[in-house]
Amino acid sequence: MCLVLLAVEKHPNYKLVIAANRDEYYDRSSSKAGFWKEAPEILAGRDLVGGGTWLGISKKGRIGLLTNYRDPQSRRQDAPSRGALVSGYLLGKQSPVQYLEEVREKAHLFNGFNLVVGNKDKIYYYSNRTGEISKLPPGIHGLSNHLLNTPWPKVVRGKQGISRLMEDSGDVLVEKLFELLKDTHVAADELLPNTGVGLDWERILSPIFITSPSYGTRSSTLLLIGRNGYVSFLERSFNSKAECISSVKFEFRIEA
Repeated sequence: MCLVLLAVEKHPNYKLVIAANRDEYYDRSSSKAGFWKEAPEILAGRDLVGGGTWLGISKKGRIGLLTNYRDPQSRRQDAPSRGALVSGYLLGKQSPVQYLEEVREKAHLFNGFNLVVGNKDKIYYYSNRTGEISKLPPGIHGLSNHLLNTPWPKVVRGKQGISRLMEDSGDVLVEKLFELLKDTHVAADELLPNTGVGLDWERILSPIFITSPSYGTRSSTLLLIGRNGYVSFLERSFNSKAECISSVKFEFRIEA
């Protein structure tokens, strides 16, 4: 994932609203969201190179998502796939804090990452760039390729956008969230971060929805969890021309 917006206890009908874009090279093979054949309790997309996922939920209501921390100078080619950190939580039984404590013990093996795990009642955040485990308080949160709520232009713009939608519900909310995730506004140069990829790439990466010939937003995902435990999971996938090439929707009630 490269942009995640979370509304925690901010909507009258939903305990949790997540709107996220996954940005990736177009030639990296992946599968659209679905229940996994070998683990049918897991609903998630799949990275077919590393085998893990970037965002998913289990039928028991375990939620996990991940973004990379952009720091090309420290990237190691031999590091394990970070997607396994999400699927590991979805498949496990540990509490969120127990799981993150286990992750912290091996976090140095991975390239930079941000990991969010929890359930509809409690959401926790951990980055191997800080080593700290924190519970997300009620509110609007944004996460891109730096630390939680770092005020990059796309994070600020995304948080403002989702904040305006907290009185909408149902199909209206869904369509407005997808519209927000399709925002291609490029930030002014003076607002761009300096993450070591050069000014041209900082510009390309600055919108909520990224487009370029080789790299861009591959999918947009919505996860809405009602106060009654009812889950709506929607995903739209895109090609290099920003055309929607697939759309899936799943609904279920979290198992007790």
